[in-house]
Amino acid sequence: MSTSSLILFNKPYGVQSQFRDDSNNDHTTLSQYFTDKALRVAGRLDATSEGLLILTDDGRVNKAITHPPKANAGRKQGKTYLVQVEGTPTAEQLNKLKRGVVLKDGKTLPAEVKHVSENELPMVLWQRNPPIRERKSVPDSWLMLTIYEGKNRQVRRMTAHVGLPCLRLIRWSVAGFELGELAIGESVRVHLTSEHCRQLGISN
Repeated sequence: MSTSSLILFNKPYGVQSQFRDDSNNDHTTLSQYFTDKALRVAGRLDATSEGLLILTDDGRVNKAITHPPKANAGRKQGKTYLVQVEGTPTAEQLNKLKRGVVLKDGKTLPAEVKHVSENELPMVLWQRNPPIRERKSVPDSWLMLTIYEGKNRQVRRMTAHVGLPCLRLIRWSVAGFELGELAIGESVRVHLTSEHCRQLGISN
């Protein structure tokens, strides 16, 4: 496993997490950023979401990220998002997210969440294109939210469920790998260490 690697990519808004546009609508895809046909996406990100996308040509790494070992209870494969929401979160709303909320496809696992100011975010944000909608009469806030599962559009549905509609969604980390200072649209190759393998629950 010492020669294996993965790619960390800061996916821009509007880019699909796939290499081919199945809709025939000329959407921007990963093929405009990567030419290696052996790469596979380890955990998709909606086109309208931004941030960390992991790509790898190693099936074991892909499986470890998308289907974490049950022995780890998925805890080490958490995904952390920076979530801009409409409104100011109350303690009750944050506690509901922490305990888990009931969605149409079941109750979410307990999450980690905290209300932060933009200055407390772990990175300097880039200007989104297009910019988010703003209502002068309604404030917006930022949350750092970590989940340990992958229901469809889960974070957006969770915040909406407690009355905090999502305005912008940026994935900051996956399974211990962080976006760091990657600029939007940029990528970096990471060579897996023994510690990475232990963290992912795969043999070195």
